[in-house]
Amino acid sequence: MVPRAEPLHEFERLRELIRPWAPEGAPLPPGTRFGPLVGNAWGRFGSFFFQNPWTLLVRREAMETLQQAGLRGLAGHQPQLSFRQKKELPDLMELQLMPYGLLHADCLRQPPAPCPRCGREGSELPEQLILKAASLPPHTDVFRLADFESVLVGTEHFKEAVQRLGMDGILFHELPLR
Repeated sequence: MVPRAEPLHEFERLRELIRPWAPEGAPLPPGTRFGPLVGNAWGRFGSFFFQNPWTLLVRREAMETLQQAGLRGLAGHQPQLSFRQKKELPDLMELQLMPYGLLHADCLRQPPAPCPRCGREGSELPEQLILKAASLPPHTDVFRLADFESVLVGTEHFKEAVQRLGMDGILFHELPLR
């Protein structure tokens, strides 16, 4: 099926038909893609690999090692990738990262007014991020921000496990909490 523009009322109708099959709390904005990541892949893949700044893939063995180390909330799905190289094909998983945390109002230029229809907030990502401590989930060690879904956040536990296990392909930047 080729993506195409639909009138907003039709989009909303279709969205509600598939909502029961989406993960609980998953936003379903216009442009949402369903199913596995599909495409061609080549090159070297570390423990982690970003297909783009918001799509995080991990080697299956790295994900399983992190799960065994007690990390919470790691779930992934196998992408449908065609590899150019013929030997040592990596077994990659696309991480399913749910939106939970929020930025603190102190780092936002002005409190965004959400769209009354879809709830999307239209503010720009600030240069200095401050996380709203009360919004952080207690049940997962890696997630997206609910108000800026392209921002991925990992807990100190996640960072320490990745570094202790010598995994590569990911960098960490400490974010303050308020």
